[in-house]
Order: sequence, then structure tokens, then C-alpha cells
Amino acid sequence: MARVTWHRARTARLVLALGHGAGGGVEAGDLQALARVLPAHGVSVALVEQPWRVAGKKVAPAPKTLDLGWRGVWPVLERPGRPVIAGGRSAGARVACRTAAGLGAAAVLALSFPLHPPGRPEKSRADELLGAGVPTLVVQGGNDPFGRPEEFPPGPYGMVEVPHGDHGFAVPKRADITRERALEVITDAVAEWAVSLG
Repeated sequence: MARVTWHRARTARLVLALGHGAGGGVEAGDLQALARVLPAHGVSVALVEQPWRVAGKKVAPAPKTLDLGWRGVWPVLERPGRPVIAGGRSAGARVACRTAAGLGAAAVLALSFPLHPPGRPEKSRADELLGAGVPTLVVQGGNDPFGRPEEFPPGPYGMVEVPHGDHGFAVPKRADITRERALEVITDAVAEWAVSLG
């Protein structure tokens, strides 16, 4: 069973459901930053911990099992009666893209979409992103080894680059942007996009 942690807006227009990646949980910095900031913009945030993490397992299951867990929690996300944006980071972004149209998601937020395994650009997962079928925003680190923004194919999605960011949006000490500013780039872009949807 998945676990949902709500960060509710006083007057919510939308719900943003955020799943985590295969190597971490809902404590990821970008997910936590969005949960802190978006409720002030009328967006309730639901952080969704996949069943495998709730069960204490260390390794994510196959994509079909991840999708099943996400579909299972969807009725809880829809219960507030607001349009739901399906979102996630890394593997969670892939799940959101694969399931959005079938679940009736209003949009998809893909954080650190893993376009390909590091060093394996020929193993592209672009079809998952391009097949989302709903308005989609990708937020990608400029130095993400799973796919830098310029590697993404043209398509019906928006792209926000976090300068110098890696797959977890960490930035090198020598960069002209701090970790705090990198998180602001993410929260500002997502807040503006979400408000434009609803």
C-alpha cells in the first residue's frame, strides 16, 4: 500500500501528486521544496511513497509494478475533487508519463526525467515522455547524466533547465548558482506553470 503525505492549500485549485525516484524517497529536496511552496499558490501537494518503499525494500520493482502502485493510489488523490497533476522525479516521472492519459491526469510534471541510462543515449525513453498525452513540463538539470536538456527531442512539452544541476539538482560549489537558488528555479517555474493550468 502506498503512503500519501498531504501539504494542503487553504483554497486548492489543483492537486499535484509527486512520486519519488528508484533510489530515494519523498524526502528528496525538490519534492520537499515543492510541498513547502506550492500550497501558497493554490496547489495542494500529495507526496506519494510507493508501496515498495513503505515496505522497507531497497530496490524498486519493475515498471509495470510501479505503475500498478501509482494507479492504486489515484482514487485517494482525486478525492478532494480537484484536477490532479501527475508528477514525480526520475522513475516517478516515468510512471507519471506512462499512466497520465489512462488515469485522466490534468497534466504531467516530470522532474529529472531519465531520458536514458548514464552513458547510454541509444537507450532512449523519449517515447514515454512524448506519449504522456497531456500538458507536460520537464524540469531538468543542465548536467544530468540521465539526459541534459539539449538531448531531449522536440515535442509537446515545456522544458525548464536548472543550470549546472545534476540528477538530484545538486550544483557544484564552483557554479554561479547555489543549491537554494536551484530549488527556487524549480519552485518558481512549477508554480507559474501550475497556475497557468488552473
